[in-house]
Amino acid sequence: MPKMKTHRGAAKRFKKTASGKYKKRSAFRSHILTKMSAKSKRQLRRPGMVADCDTAKLDRMLPNG
Repeated sequence: MPKMKTHRGAAKRFKKTASGKYKKRSAFRSHILTKMSAKSKRQLRRPGMVADCDTAKLDRMLPNG
């Protein structure tokens, strides 16, 4: 049986927490931030959590965590 391969795009974007959930970086933080308010930029700074319905997909993409 061949080894399971890690999805490299998902490995760069998601990290598994100790409880088994996944941490993600917020979108819309790369460029054209001058028109955004300081409050919205500050709120995008903190990492978000992936929804529970998507964790099964990430478990398949990241077999080694």
